[in-house]
Amino acid sequence: MGMSQQAGHCKKPVSPMNTRAALEVVRNIAWTIVLLTSTAVTGASGINRLSVYLGDNAVMTCPNVINITMVTWKISPKTGGQCSLSYLNGHKTERTNCSDRINWRSRPEWDQALEIQQVEMADEGNYTCEVVNADGGFHHHYHLTVLVSPRMALYCDDHGNPVCEAETVKPAAEIWWVPESNSTPRADSHDNGTVTVVSRFTAHSTSGENPTCIVSHATLNETKSIACFPSHRHLIRHTAIFVGFLIIVTFVAAIYYSKLHGYRKKRNP
Repeated sequence: MGMSQQAGHCKKPVSPMNTRAALEVVRNIAWTIVLLTSTAVTGASGINRLSVYLGDNAVMTCPNVINITMVTWKISPKTGGQCSLSYLNGHKTERTNCSDRINWRSRPEWDQALEIQQVEMADEGNYTCEVVNADGGFHHHYHLTVLVSPRMALYCDDHGNPVCEAETVKPAAEIWWVPESNSTPRADSHDNGTVTVVSRFTAHSTSGENPTCIVSHATLNETKSIACFPSHRHLIRHTAIFVGFLIIVTFVAAIYYSKLHGYRKKRNP
């Protein structure tokens, strides 16, 4: 009786086939977890970086999926408030706080791409396209950087003085003159985030050497020389002033002489 009870409690040996099936299930689950984790990491860090020059147009696209029920562009610029563009299946579109320059590239039911016309510095920031269909939600992330082409100009003003200009993004560029100039550069900040530095060469003597302007900036390093002479317009203006002064002096002298001569005649009839 005791033997039969013990026998009743004995476990059946596990089949090798069941063991392999269980290991296969565990391995599949492990691979699924790895793939999901990899997808999540890629989705979190998969930011498309887009660089556009100031004043150009920028285009950003959405995930390529079919049977779209809703598309939303979420825009978070570095400066200013957030804005959004939305499209619901059925030709219903909504926009919130977006500039007129930011719009769908075409009709959103055909093309969900976003277009920014004449990009400004304030457009820098993060852009996200969210697409929803029966299979779920899909995202594309962008970070927009606005580039400014640095510019240097060297010219002669109306008085024949060399003038050097440098337009860059902040911080302002530095300007030097060779030979050394006594002038102090002037920096003007603009709404688009750029700074223009203007320096006028005012050295007393150049010893026959043409002034050379040297511009230094992270985005621009240039050196230019120029020879300036008084403009013809400037020379004509000074000549006209001098001639006019001589005419006035001559006229006054003639009147004085005429009065003086008449006074002498009266005294000596």
